[in-house]
Amino acid sequence: MALSTDLAPTPSTLGLPDPRFAAGRGYLAACTLGIPATATAAALSRDLERWRAGEASATEYSAIVERARGHAATLLGTAADRVAVGSQVSAFVALAAASAPAGARIACVDGDFSSVVAPFLARGDLDVRPVPLDRLADAITPSTWLVAFSLVQSATGEIADAASVIAAARAAGALVLVDTTQATGWMPTAGLDADLVVCHAYKWLSAPRGAAFMAVSDRALDELVPITAGWYSGEDPWSSCYGPDLHLAAGARRFDVSPAWHAWAGAEAALELAAGLDLEAVRRYDVSLADAFRERLGLPPSASAIVSWPDAEGRDLASLTAAGLTASGRAGRARVAFHLWNDAEDVDLAARALGR
Repeated sequence: MALSTDLAPTPSTLGLPDPRFAAGRGYLAACTLGIPATATAAALSRDLERWRAGEASATEYSAIVERARGHAATLLGTAADRVAVGSQVSAFVALAAASAPAGARIACVDGDFSSVVAPFLARGDLDVRPVPLDRLADAITPSTWLVAFSLVQSATGEIADAASVIAAARAAGALVLVDTTQATGWMPTAGLDADLVVCHAYKWLSAPRGAAFMAVSDRALDELVPITAGWYSGEDPWSSCYGPDLHLAAGARRFDVSPAWHAWAGAEAALELAAGLDLEAVRRYDVSLADAFRERLGLPPSASAIVSWPDAEGRDLASLTAAGLTASGRAGRARVAFHLWNDAEDVDLAARALGR
C-alpha cells in the first residue's frame, strides 16, 4: 500500500511551527512510552538547570501546572475547572472504587489494563463483571453502578464503541469511567460524554511519566469522595497547607494530588503541543501507517494506530528487536504503534524484519 505524501504531518496540517521530533526512526512503541518532542526536551533541560542553579520556584511550578491543566482540558473538550491533576491513572480510578457503595456492580472489559480494573477488585466487596469489549454495552443493566473501560485497548489496540457503551450506561443510570491513555494524542478525545475521563500523558502525548489528569462530570463531582485530599486539593493550595480544617476546592481540583513538579515542567510543553494539533489529521496519518503495515502482514485494515497480532513465543518481537526496531509484546501478542515520528520507511523496516 503506497502512502500518500499529503498525509504526512506538516506545519500547515497540524497547526504547529515545527511538529518534528528529534528521533524516532524504527521506534514503534508510542503505546509503551512516547518520545519527547524537541520543545518538551528543552523545557525539561531548562527546568533542570533552574533547579540546579537554585532558581526553581514552587509558585512558578504551580503556574506551570495550571497552564498544563488548561491544555489537558482542551484535549478532553472540557473546562480547566473540570480537570484534576495527579501522577497515575490507578489513583484516579481508586477514587471511584473507594466511593462505590458496598456490593455495587462494576461492568468492565475482560483483558483491560489493570489500572482500570484493579482498584475495584481490591475493594473486595464489589460485584466486578468483566466481559469481552464487544459485549460491554449489552452487559450494562439497571443494577450497574459504574462501567469502566479503556477507549483503546492496550494489548490489542481495539477501539471501544464508546458511544454505544455510554448510551447504555446513561439509560441504566450508571456512571461511566473511560481511560484514554492509549488514545489521547493520536485521536480526538474531546467528545466523550463520560463522568470520569482519566489519562496518563507519558504514552501518545509524549510527556514525562508522572503527569496524569482526569476530567469529571457534575455527578462525579458530587458523588466521589476525595480520599486523596491534601494541601493541593484546596481552592488556593498555598492557603490550605495546614490543618485541622478541611480545605476542598469547589471544582475538580478537590481531586488533585500534589504534582511531581519536574514531570509537569515537561508535561506542560508536551500537552501544549498536542492541544495545538489537528488530532483528526494525526489520526489519519497514524492509521495510514498502521494499515500499510497491516497490509504487509496480510491483516485487514483497522481504525487503530496500534497493530497487534498473536506471537505467543515472542519470535516476531525478537525479529523486530534484532533488526534494531523498538516494539513491545503484551498478553502473548506482538505490538507496534505508529505516531508522528514515523513514516513509510518505518513500515517497510518492520515488515522486512518479519520477512514480509
